[in-house]
Amino acid sequence: MSKHRGSNFDDFLREEGMLEAAEAEAAKRVFVFLLEKEMKKKKLNKAKLAEKLATSRAAVDRILDPKFPSTIKSLSKAACAVGKHLTISLS
Repeated sequence: MSKHRGSNFDDFLREEGMLEAAEAEAAKRVFVFLLEKEMKKKKLNKAKLAEKLATSRAAVDRILDPKFPSTIKSLSKAACAVGKHLTISLS
């Protein structure tokens, strides 16, 4: 019988010490999905986004990589570059 039977997935991740990393990656995946959607809507490719951010294409690749940690500042700048605002909340 599994020691995790009857518990939820968050409890499992917490017990394994993986909850924070999983939540951070999930949040970044959502951000990247929404950013790419706005990029398509505004017909911005990675090079044009890099220009708007005054950074390199490699830096944009890192922002768009859900597994690569990004600062709130860089995510906020990317959101502004596509005409959106970054909103953070606690739940």
